[in-house]
Amino acid sequence: MGVTVNPTVSRRRLGSELRRLREVSGMTTQQVAERLLISQPKISLLENGHRLIKPRDVRDLCALYGVQDQRRVDHLMQLARESGQQGWWNSYGDISYGAYIGLEAAAAAIRSYEPMVIPGLLQTPAYAQAVIAGTIPHATAEQAATRLQVRLRRQSRLGAPRNPLRLWVVLDESALRRVVGGCEVMREQLDHLIHLSARPHITLQVLPHDVGAHPGVSGQFALLEFADATDVSVVYLERFTSDLYLEKRSDVRRYSDMYAHLQTQALGPDRTRHFLDDVVKTYGGTEFCPDLYRSGHGVQRVQEPCPSMS
Repeated sequence: MGVTVNPTVSRRRLGSELRRLREVSGMTTQQVAERLLISQPKISLLENGHRLIKPRDVRDLCALYGVQDQRRVDHLMQLARESGQQGWWNSYGDISYGAYIGLEAAAAAIRSYEPMVIPGLLQTPAYAQAVIAGTIPHATAEQAATRLQVRLRRQSRLGAPRNPLRLWVVLDESALRRVVGGCEVMREQLDHLIHLSARPHITLQVLPHDVGAHPGVSGQFALLEFADATDVSVVYLERFTSDLYLEKRSDVRRYSDMYAHLQTQALGPDRTRHFLDDVVKTYGGTEFCPDLYRSGHGVQRVQEPCPSMS
């Protein structure tokens, strides 16, 4: 059986190695750009793992940096070849967050804070379908179906027989109270969370409303950590138009400290399961039923609460 190649990781490792070689040579990115007749931003993108590089360009850079070890040159050229391969997510077409999927697929551990919705790795199919429909209202039926397939396939990391993803999640209470898809969907989703939280490699904590202000009020973030010591940890910030990836050690340290504070303020895993049990009961047994009414300001949507929540 062949070794599975993750092009995102290969590109990041290659960029990191090229940056290290340049720094050892004493050259600046501007000097490298002038010698190779390319733009300085291109050098920065290559070193940050945000741009593909051809094997022959790697060879030219190694020559410029004075690398004498041919085995090392061959290794870096092989990383360049691997970085140009396709990840499994590419078979689904143009996925806007493909870079994140590549990092997630290679991560050994993820620490995630979610303020508004259940994180994708823990979503049931019905909940995921409702989230996609609500957050991407202009998506075609085919695009929505593709998103759902990709999301569910990502979840395979949690059930991997060898080295399953180590996942910590701090979930704001708002995500539990926000009725996505209806009462039945929410009840199924929360039962699913309770079931998953019993797995040894998944730690779930709820941050109750009565905690008040906390370090996560500015929004969602995730910390991705990797088994290989050469792979730098990444902070992922999901945004509407373009996501952010922070790799500076100072940024990673800052978000790690924020996450530690959130974990301290959140309920422990056992209390979280009891909390989820209580929230599940509030959804009763009647389907959520939105209604429409007209006012002088146009059509507005009114969501009638589930009977047991009123």
